[in-house]
Amino acid sequence: MPSWCGFPVRGSTERAGRRPRLLVLFLLLIGCTERPGMDILTPITTAPAEARGVTVHVATTRERRSPEANGFTNRRARDLNFAEYTVSVPPNHRPGRIEWPRIPADPAVSFAPLRDRVLGRDDFEAALAGRGCGEAAANTLVFVHGYNTNFPEALFRVVQMAHDTDNRLIPILFAWPSDAATLGYVADRDSAIYSRDYLADLLARLTQICPRGQITLVGHSMGGWLTVEALRQLRLAGRDAVLARLHVALASPDIDIDVFRTQMQVIGPLTPPMTVLVSRDDRALSVSSQLSGARQRLGLVNVHDPEVQEAARAAQLNIVDISGLEASDSFNHDRYVSFAGAYARMAATGRITPGAGLRQAGAFIFNTVGTVIASPFVAVGQALAPE
Repeated sequence: MPSWCGFPVRGSTERAGRRPRLLVLFLLLIGCTERPGMDILTPITTAPAEARGVTVHVATTRERRSPEANGFTNRRARDLNFAEYTVSVPPNHRPGRIEWPRIPADPAVSFAPLRDRVLGRDDFEAALAGRGCGEAAANTLVFVHGYNTNFPEALFRVVQMAHDTDNRLIPILFAWPSDAATLGYVADRDSAIYSRDYLADLLARLTQICPRGQITLVGHSMGGWLTVEALRQLRLAGRDAVLARLHVALASPDIDIDVFRTQMQVIGPLTPPMTVLVSRDDRALSVSSQLSGARQRLGLVNVHDPEVQEAARAAQLNIVDISGLEASDSFNHDRYVSFAGAYARMAATGRITPGAGLRQAGAFIFNTVGTVIASPFVAVGQALAPE
């Protein structure tokens, strides 16, 4: 079997017979799902005093419908747009889930938008500084969403993760103009390419706005490819100091194995090692693989394979199999949410000591029993079960 750096690569004819079945399943399940529109983010007029709000700062390459409002389209903006949203989470919230609101939202039972602001670049940077992102104890999260994701879906996901993991987290959503359409894979890839320089510039600026503290960068699915492309741009531009500030995690990355090899040849090892969360039964990535000519995706690698284990150590990658965790979608594509939620629950019950242990490269299985991880998205190798 061909390989790169020890990572086995499936041939283009393997699983060819599964292609029609996978594509039909994908189209049927996605086609039957009702999607929220921008009107779901209209702030409610009244909210109970106890409603707890999560404030998310937004940098987006989506175009605004009008300069005075936070209504975003799937068109590509000529420059970054900035916004701020505060969304409450209901008291009956289940970790890892999004309780989708109706219109108008009821904060007692669902996520509810409380307020939003149109920001300019200076306002955006001042808001982050005002929340203390430059303090040594600060933890800023930049989340890059994946393919077939509209703006409200991406925003509510960041709200959910921030609420479930650490209420001191400073969350930033980098929203790129996905078509949010089942058949929009190629258009989404083009929009991700369009957005990579904007993400690189945002990350470089964040390291100046937040001179201390941790900056965690998480890319999900196609957003993982966009994330790695931005890192590559930073390295090519000689922005080594920016890369040194980032804690990078790729969640179910939709990246061709060969493409990832060439990307990492430019980027080189990161400290701490880049974390890659994988699931062997990720159906969305299986479909992506078939759409790409049965070429293997990074998010599907098998950590049981000795070649994968050795390649992870050689490339200074921390590959973590999260297949044993619960998925809330039909495609087993969002287990990273359970990964973050497991950390929060274990920390709350004292079963782990956040930050304990030494990070190391390798291939591991995530085990929620007695596992120690340094942050919701950065695994500590010695505390995971090696395979």
